[in-house]
Amino acid sequence: MMYGVNRCDIRGIVRGSNIYIKIIIKILEMSNSHLFLKSGFPRAPLQNGIGRYVCQLQRVTLKFCKHNGSSRGMREFIENHLLDFAKDNPGIVVYVKPRRHRTAVLVGEYLNGDREWLNCRNNTKEEILKWMQLLKTQNGSSSSLRLRKMWHTDAPSIQGPWTPFMLKSPVSNLTIYPNANDSQPLDIEESATEKLIDLFKKQKLNSQIENSIDKTSL
Repeated sequence: MMYGVNRCDIRGIVRGSNIYIKIIIKILEMSNSHLFLKSGFPRAPLQNGIGRYVCQLQRVTLKFCKHNGSSRGMREFIENHLLDFAKDNPGIVVYVKPRRHRTAVLVGEYLNGDREWLNCRNNTKEEILKWMQLLKTQNGSSSSLRLRKMWHTDAPSIQGPWTPFMLKSPVSNLTIYPNANDSQPLDIEESATEKLIDLFKKQKLNSQIENSIDKTSL
């Protein structure tokens, strides 16, 4: 038997605790939503683009309303740019799907089975054209992939990433900067005068060697 607490108070406490628990669960889901995404590395499927490039966008669907004001940009895009886009990209199947009292939507489907859904509400025709170019250049849904790193290689190097000091002599570690020799560019060609001076020095050195050989033979 409970004293000083009636059933209404108990129900209010339970309801308040349930609401508090729901808020905590919602916050945890929002903060840890990246844990439920697919993880991977930025890479081209099947080495696409090294030899022959195959557009990964298989089909794109343009959904719009014929009378709604939020679909005005989509209607202008269909009237002005859709035919040019279809001619320039014959490998992409384009569908136009009018819907009553619904907002404008772009849906892209890729060869790997991914689908990209973009809301184009109140977008202009230029913005929709940019979204179409983005869908065309992607190889899948970019928003559903959590990148582990911003780079990836199939054959990682044992010596690490390349640096400007990788193949240089260790003497450069003791060089005091600024240095006149290291400040000169490496791709400067020798002038004709410098080449003639080098040839003269080589000829002089060769003549001295020959004279020393002749003296030793005598």
